[in-house]
Amino acid sequence: MDEINLVTITFHEGTLVVNGLSQDLTQSLPFLLPDPRTKNFRCEAIYYRALIQGLVSLKIVFKDSAKLYKNQEWVTKDVRQPFPYQLEALEFWWSKKSRGVVVLPTGTGKTFLAVLAIIRMQRPTLVVTPTIDLMNQWHTVLTASLGVPVGMMGGGTHEIHDVTVTTYDSAHIHLEKWGNKFGFLVFDECHHLPGSVYSNIAIGSIAPFRLGLTATPERTDGNETMLEHLIGPFVFRKEIGELAGSYLASYESEIIHVDLSEDEKIDYENARKLYRDYLVKRGISLRDPSGWQRFLAESSRFQEAKKAYDAFRLQKKIALHSKAKIDVLENLLLKHANDPCIIFAGDNAMVYAISRRFLIPAVTHETKAKERKQTLDKFKSGEYLAVVTNKVLNEGVDVPSAGVGIVLSGSGTVREHVQRLGRILRKYKDKRAILYEVISRNTSEELTSKRRREHDAYRK
Repeated sequence: MDEINLVTITFHEGTLVVNGLSQDLTQSLPFLLPDPRTKNFRCEAIYYRALIQGLVSLKIVFKDSAKLYKNQEWVTKDVRQPFPYQLEALEFWWSKKSRGVVVLPTGTGKTFLAVLAIIRMQRPTLVVTPTIDLMNQWHTVLTASLGVPVGMMGGGTHEIHDVTVTTYDSAHIHLEKWGNKFGFLVFDECHHLPGSVYSNIAIGSIAPFRLGLTATPERTDGNETMLEHLIGPFVFRKEIGELAGSYLASYESEIIHVDLSEDEKIDYENARKLYRDYLVKRGISLRDPSGWQRFLAESSRFQEAKKAYDAFRLQKKIALHSKAKIDVLENLLLKHANDPCIIFAGDNAMVYAISRRFLIPAVTHETKAKERKQTLDKFKSGEYLAVVTNKVLNEGVDVPSAGVGIVLSGSGTVREHVQRLGRILRKYKDKRAILYEVISRNTSEELTSKRRREHDAYRK
């Protein structure tokens, strides 16, 4: 065939550019759209697999200049034997053309499952993680398991190898540099992916094969439904209750109610009345996301709304920082003096207050990476028996010996609460884990607690 008439495919900034294809043939490829600027056709890179299959089925000769990766011949160095549920998950995923989401509780070996999938796929692989800490953890595991150089994009490093780990932020920023260099994408904590920005990572990659990993796929905006397009269908799911006692530690959860002091009650009720009166007056419902956005918008424009918003924050702070919670915390720390314990506070101010009072190391978003690593390493080794944090340890921190969690505050999301439970459920000797939830009685925390416990893990 004349080279001029040959159909060519090239990669350009997260899209595929198709030259030399006649208009009538594009009817069988509905994702291809004409580009009036360049007089050719273009589609999002995510359609690479469908495009190649479509051209082959139409018996069109083409030159693929988009794909910049080759199959590999990796052999695992990991001698661990997979658990039955890991093999089952792998086979279900493989049967769905190596595209899909696997839902497994924290501590059940999602990283090892990904290693098995990488070995099965034999394609250059990019692993996308939500944090630098997790990126470093994956880098360590993959280096040991595969015995090949593992690249890294993020945290000041930019080295791309056939196996590379990165963060969602870095993957998005550098999309044009890697979008056609990997045949397999692994999305850790893939519930982050359906956001308006991060979804471009999946849309702008040609990778035909994809694996999503999460313990909690559900999102407050309902956009977990986007995962089927971005990664593939939900192919396998196991809940905490199905694996506890066998592959996870046995556990229990306990709610401890505390009473506000008389002064706290008065201040709480006054603040609550002020902001609720304003909401009623303006016809705003905070159960509706648009109502919350309206409340925020008005608080930035009107003095009365600002006072109401300040009152809203004050009543939450009073319930969160109740003096009685600190007394309960002290008793729990004495009760579990020899047990590794993670304390989850609501904000940095409370984290640092607890850290100072009980001489417990704190880990927040403000903690420098080196200090955070040192603290967590000492916690894992047993040199520290407790750490206090807010949301930094919700995802991806591996401390198998930790068996006590104390939740002093948190959001109403099921995901956050399940993730916190997951932090203490890793199998370790004959450990039995316990999660305490300390909430202020007769405050909005009671409803928040009820909402976040709407998961099978808390219906034992």
